[in-house]
Amino acid sequence: MPPGQSKVELYAALRRDAREGMSNRALERKCRVGWRTVQKALSSAWPQPREPYAPRRSKLDPFKPVIDQMLPADLDAPRKQRHTVVRIYRRLINEHAMDDVSYQVVRAYVAKRKPEIRVEAGRGPAQVFIEQSHLAGAEAEVDFGEVAVRLRGELMKCHLFCLRLSFSGKAVHRVFASGGQEAFFEGHEHAFRVLGGVPFGKIRYANLKAAVASVLVFTRRRVETDRWTAFRSHYGIEPFSCTPGIEGAH
Repeated sequence: MPPGQSKVELYAALRRDAREGMSNRALERKCRVGWRTVQKALSSAWPQPREPYAPRRSKLDPFKPVIDQMLPADLDAPRKQRHTVVRIYRRLINEHAMDDVSYQVVRAYVAKRKPEIRVEAGRGPAQVFIEQSHLAGAEAEVDFGEVAVRLRGELMKCHLFCLRLSFSGKAVHRVFASGGQEAFFEGHEHAFRVLGGVPFGKIRYANLKAAVASVLVFTRRRVETDRWTAFRSHYGIEPFSCTPGIEGAH
């Protein structure tokens, strides 16, 4: 593989030359790779991820069961009697002869185990956040809500349409005097003209009255208006509805 070339680029080159009629042996010579690499490239455009390395042993490993005994006791203990990380660290040194383990290592393990132990004890799920990733041009988010605009010195209530691409963050806005379905549709058309196309994945929506006739409570299912169904079918929009209420709208 040439210096600086990624594996994805190598696979793309192998697949391109194979489509042009080059034999497998010629591919091996040209790109200086083995038979197995050629077969993998021809079977998939995306390289298989490397197998993860086995977890490295830590000097804290012998003391983890001790920490796992301290933390469950804190669930029912008064607030001022619960173990802090400093107290756990000192107890490990004084009572269990821990040596050559840094405070930062103990703190990282306690931060990881505390929410897990709450779940194991049936005290409810831990609050977690999943990092999102998006392909370029694949997904977008739409919001359509009220906005206050000062026009000729008077404060007026208008409606702001916003379509934002999830990958780049590029957004298109348009203000309307009305919040009706026509404005909702015109906002989409304006955004698609500015962006030069329609996201090929999905567009996320909250509970927008312009598109939704009724909401089936606590689910993502919607009963859509006929005009919205026809409109999104015309543009090939794949909608994704947020869960109703505060828990889902953000």
